[in-house]
Amino acid sequence: MVVGRRGRRPVGSGVPLTFEVIAETLRERIRSGGLRPGDALPTQAVLMRGFGASSLTVQKAMALLKQEGWAVSRPGKGAFVAHHDHAADADDLDGPEATAPATGTVARVEALERALAEAAQQIADLRGRIEALESGSGERGR
Repeated sequence: MVVGRRGRRPVGSGVPLTFEVIAETLRERIRSGGLRPGDALPTQAVLMRGFGASSLTVQKAMALLKQEGWAVSRPGKGAFVAHHDHAADADDLDGPEATAPATGTVARVEALERALAEAAQQIADLRGRIEALESGSGERGR
């Protein structure tokens, strides 16, 4: 069955949408060890080319992986495989946790803490730049 415009599919269809295919492909690469904790995930451009997908579709796939705890973002650096053990997932592929790691919440909290620390540092850097600019322009205006 063909997926229609805007990623719509017939109700009750078992056909996965492109973003679901991208997410599952990356999950499988993580489960198999092809991508290990801390490894960079493929860039948006690489995934767009590889799957013939739009940027929005790739963003939806990455958002899903982050929500499930498989990936974390590092502002300005990209997305990376989250740090936790996926071996338990391979043992019980029939359970509801088959697509999400058991420690997903911990990984998300750690990722948020890292992002917060980086944001705080960026804010401090920007404040310093603003103060330097203000003090420099104040002298010129005198």
